[in-house]
Amino acid sequence: QVQLVESGGGLVQAGGSLRLSCAASGLTFSRYAMGWFRQAPGKEQEFVAAITSGGRTDYAVSVKGRFTISRDNAKNMVYLQINSLKPEDTAVYSCAARFGLLSSNYVRNDYMGRGTQVTVSS
Repeated sequence: QVQLVESGGGLVQAGGSLRLSCAASGLTFSRYAMGWFRQAPGKEQEFVAAITSGGRTDYAVSVKGRFTISRDNAKNMVYLQINSLKPEDTAVYSCAARFGLLSSNYVRNDYMGRGTQVTVSS
Protein backbone atom coordinates (compact mmCIF):
# COMPACT_ATOMS: atom_id res chain seq x y z
CA GLN A 1 0.00 0.00 0.00
CA VAL A 2 1.41 3.32 -1.09
CA GLN A 3 1.52 6.07 1.51
CA LEU A 4 2.60 9.67 1.21
CA VAL A 5 2.76 11.43 4.56
CA GLU A 6 3.45 15.14 4.75
CA SER A 7 4.81 17.07 7.70
CA GLY A 8 6.35 20.40 8.56
CA GLY A 9 3.43 22.75 8.16
CA GLY A 10 2.50 25.37 10.69
CA LEU A 11 1.69 28.99 11.43
CA VAL A 12 4.34 31.49 10.38
CA GLN A 13 4.57 35.21 9.88
CA ALA A 14 4.89 36.70 6.44
CA GLY A 15 8.50 36.67 5.33
CA GLY A 16 9.25 33.51 7.26
CA SER A 17 10.29 30.09 6.07
CA LEU A 18 9.16 26.49 6.37
CA ARG A 19 10.48 23.16 5.21
CA LEU A 20 7.85 20.64 4.29
CA SER A 21 8.65 16.95 4.15
CA CYS A 22 6.93 14.02 2.48
CA ALA A 23 7.71 10.44 3.46
CA ALA A 24 6.88 7.90 0.79
CA SER A 25 6.41 4.18 1.29
CA GLY A 26 5.08 1.24 -0.67
CA LEU A 27 6.53 2.28 -4.01
CA THR A 28 9.84 2.16 -5.84
CA PHE A 29 10.52 5.75 -4.96
CA SER A 30 13.46 6.34 -7.30
CA ARG A 31 11.26 5.57 -10.32
CA TYR A 32 8.59 8.12 -9.48
CA ALA A 33 8.38 11.80 -10.19
CA MET A 34 7.34 13.65 -7.06
CA GLY A 35 5.73 16.99 -6.49
CA TRP A 36 3.72 19.33 -4.37
CA PHE A 37 0.27 20.80 -4.79
CA ARG A 38 -1.62 23.22 -2.59
CA GLN A 39 -5.25 24.03 -2.00
CA ALA A 40 -6.35 27.27 -0.44
CA PRO A 41 -9.83 27.56 1.12
CA GLY A 42 -12.48 27.73 -1.57
CA LYS A 43 -9.98 27.18 -4.38
CA GLU A 44 -8.89 24.33 -6.63
CA GLN A 45 -5.76 22.28 -6.21
CA GLU A 46 -2.80 24.23 -7.56
CA PHE A 47 0.43 22.78 -8.88
CA VAL A 48 3.42 24.09 -6.92
CA ALA A 49 6.55 22.14 -7.83
CA ALA A 50 7.78 18.88 -9.29
CA ILE A 51 11.00 16.90 -9.40
CA THR A 52 11.76 14.05 -11.75
CA SER A 53 13.41 10.81 -10.72
CA GLY A 54 16.62 12.28 -12.11
CA GLY A 55 16.33 15.51 -10.15
CA ARG A 56 15.07 17.93 -12.78
CA THR A 57 12.75 20.50 -11.22
CA ASP A 58 9.79 22.58 -12.33
CA TYR A 59 7.88 25.30 -10.50
CA ALA A 60 4.70 27.25 -10.76
CA VAL A 61 5.37 30.83 -11.78
CA SER A 62 3.86 32.09 -8.54
CA VAL A 63 6.48 30.33 -6.40
CA LYS A 64 9.58 30.33 -8.59
CA GLY A 65 12.51 31.84 -6.74
CA ARG A 66 10.94 31.33 -3.30
CA PHE A 67 10.27 27.58 -3.21
CA THR A 68 12.79 24.79 -3.69
CA ILE A 69 11.89 21.16 -4.18
CA SER A 70 14.39 18.39 -3.49
CA ARG A 71 14.42 14.64 -2.95
CA ASP A 72 16.48 12.03 -1.16
CA ASN A 73 16.07 8.71 -2.92
CA ALA A 74 17.97 6.88 -0.18
CA LYS A 75 15.40 7.98 2.39
CA ASN A 76 12.30 7.98 0.18
CA MET A 77 11.76 11.63 1.04
CA VAL A 78 10.81 14.72 -0.88
CA TYR A 79 11.08 18.22 0.54
CA LEU A 80 9.75 21.68 -0.17
CA GLN A 81 11.72 24.59 1.19
CA ILE A 82 9.47 27.64 1.32
CA ASN A 83 11.04 31.07 1.82
CA SER A 84 9.66 34.61 1.89
CA LEU A 85 6.22 33.33 2.78
CA LYS A 86 3.23 35.45 1.84
CA PRO A 87 -0.33 35.34 3.21
CA GLU A 88 -1.48 34.07 -0.19
CA ASP A 89 0.68 30.98 0.34
CA THR A 90 -1.77 29.85 3.03
CA ALA A 91 -3.07 26.44 1.96
CA VAL A 92 -2.97 22.72 2.57
CA TYR A 93 0.15 21.42 0.88
CA SER A 94 0.02 17.88 -0.45
CA CYS A 95 2.66 15.60 -1.85
CA ALA A 96 2.03 13.69 -5.09
CA ALA A 97 3.72 10.89 -6.99
CA ARG A 98 3.53 9.63 -10.55
CA PHE A 99 5.41 6.96 -12.44
CA GLY A 100 7.14 8.87 -15.20
CA LEU A 101 6.51 12.59 -15.25
CA LEU A 102 4.34 14.41 -12.74
CA SER A 103 1.27 16.04 -14.17
CA SER A 104 0.32 19.58 -13.19
CA ASN A 105 -3.25 18.27 -13.15
CA TYR A 106 -3.44 16.55 -9.77
CA VAL A 107 -6.08 14.01 -10.83
CA ARG A 108 -3.69 12.54 -13.38
CA ASN A 109 -1.08 11.59 -10.80
CA ASP A 110 -0.91 8.16 -9.24
CA TYR A 111 -0.85 9.02 -5.54
CA MET A 112 -1.42 11.99 -3.29
CA GLY A 113 -1.08 12.52 0.44
CA ARG A 114 -3.56 14.16 2.79
CA GLY A 115 -1.52 17.28 3.20
CA THR A 116 -0.10 19.59 5.83
CA GLN A 117 -1.53 23.00 6.67
CA VAL A 118 0.55 26.11 6.09
CA THR A 119 -0.87 29.34 7.47
CA VAL A 120 0.88 32.65 6.90
CA SER A 121 -0.11 35.63 8.99
CA SER A 122 0.36 39.17 7.77
